[in-house]
Amino acid sequence: MDRPDLSLSGIVLDTDDVQMLSEFYIRLLGWELTQDELPGWRKLGAPAGPGLSFQLETNYRPPVWPAGTDRTPMQVHLDIQVTDLAPAVAFAQECGAVLHDFQPQDDVRVLSDPSGHPFCLFLH
Repeated sequence: MDRPDLSLSGIVLDTDDVQMLSEFYIRLLGWELTQDELPGWRKLGAPAGPGLSFQLETNYRPPVWPAGTDRTPMQVHLDIQVTDLAPAVAFAQECGAVLHDFQPQDDVRVLSDPSGHPFCLFLH
């Protein structure tokens, strides 16, 4: 069977507060809001590649990183490339991110967004 025409058009993060989480990523990434259907959906357009969307999940529970056996493990995370790690971490924290205690590598910092989704800032 031939592969049909498929392309990744976006990444969707579940949250119990669509507006709060989308505003965090607008500040962090500087992307524009391209679709606004509050309270249940918002989408940010990326300068290149897939956008980032936010979907209301009233029963949302944040994942845990590093994974434990008794709570929801992380199943996906965002990698965000930076040129200078320390100011990028400080800016992310100013936007509302939380830096994790456990850091697996010197050139990567693992943080969580305000809904608890882990993401990595890494040097290129």
